Amino acid sequence: MSALGGSASQGSAGDDRALIERFLEMMRAEAGAAANTIAAYQTDLRLASEFLGGGLGGAGRSELERLGGEWQALSRATVARKSAALRRFFAFLADEKLRADDPSAALPRPGTARALPKVLSVEDVDRMFAAIADRIARVPADPNDLRLQALIELLYGSGLRATELVSLPRNAVAPDRPYLILKGKGGRERLVPISDRARAAVSAWRAHVDSGRPFLFPSGKGHLSRVRLYQLVRALAGEAGIPPDRVSPHVLRHAFATHLLEGGADLRTLQAMLGHADIATTEIYTHVDSRRLVELVNQRHPLGEALGKHR
Repeated sequence: MSALGGSASQGSAGDDRALIERFLEMMRAEAGAAANTIAAYQTDLRLASEFLGGGLGGAGRSELERLGGEWQALSRATVARKSAALRRFFAFLADEKLRADDPSAALPRPGTARALPKVLSVEDVDRMFAAIADRIARVPADPNDLRLQALIELLYGSGLRATELVSLPRNAVAPDRPYLILKGKGGRERLVPISDRARAAVSAWRAHVDSGRPFLFPSGKGHLSRVRLYQLVRALAGEAGIPPDRVSPHVLRHAFATHLLEGGADLRTLQAMLGHADIATTEIYTHVDSRRLVELVNQRHPLGEALGKHR
């Protein structure tokens, strides 16, 4: 196949189809791309080709700018994905000498804005635990309140994901072992610390769980659902005087991470406890700690004292 050159819009839909298929074959064979990735690239490239009348392979700057304008109503994440697919496609064409240049600089680069997690203060969490304590103080205590206490202790005290929490085996938390080993996303195992408070709460609740049940938090023939956990957490938040829409199991996991970081935990340790494959996912929590980082520089850096004197 001859090079298409850098001037635009020459070619046909047939040319584009052949180029796209050749690119996708490279992605399968050389890059080892997953089936979902291949399907997404195929869709994005074909839609771009249709918009340009079959001239994607020979498109130049003006055509790609026009294509980017067509994407303006789409979300930032969608535009970022489409741009990434086309940039890789044009890089492939240039590498294979199927065109003389790479026009992809004309594509939009919106980036992806990672949403900041909702944050609960330590005082908010204290109020939730106080509401649980008020429930348990009633005589006789309702076993469901003991269950709620165990759930919240594990969510906030250990940073478990909701799915991990509700599916815990009955004996996952041992009274003489301050940790458990979980298999999380992607089959990765991680060690999760369990506080003395959490172990005590689990022990109190487990006394009410039939020894024949396989799960720590049973419900029906299986275990407590994530939806029910979500409902319980939001109801407790309302009882504690916190707007329920601010609280969820995932928000309590965020609170675990945020408050650990504020207490001095390093990001690598936090990454291991949360089970994040990529440290970039954990770094989102640094937004809450800028004040403390400045204090650490002033207090711990060798020049900190001198810097303070010259303020």
